[in-house]
Amino acid sequence: MKKVAVTVAVLALGLAACAQNEDANNTMGNDTLVENEADTDMNLSMDETENAAGNALDAASNAIENADEAVGNAAEAVDNAAE
Repeated sequence: MKKVAVTVAVLALGLAACAQNEDANNTMGNDTLVENEADTDMNLSMDETENAAGNALDAASNAIENADEAVGNAAEAVDNAAE
């Protein structure tokens, strides 16, 4: 009888431990989900920043090309006026 009582007590403790671990596992899973969402948000922010920087560089490059063409056109206008 004592053996049965000890076995039941051990099983009860094991079940109690499993129930507590389930809560801990759920909490850990939620924490992992939050961390993954934060990583995703950070990656999206970095991608957006890189795209914005790339667009700004493209715009600056276009402005330089336009200025170069304007200088060339001005030089041609001076030559044409001199003729």
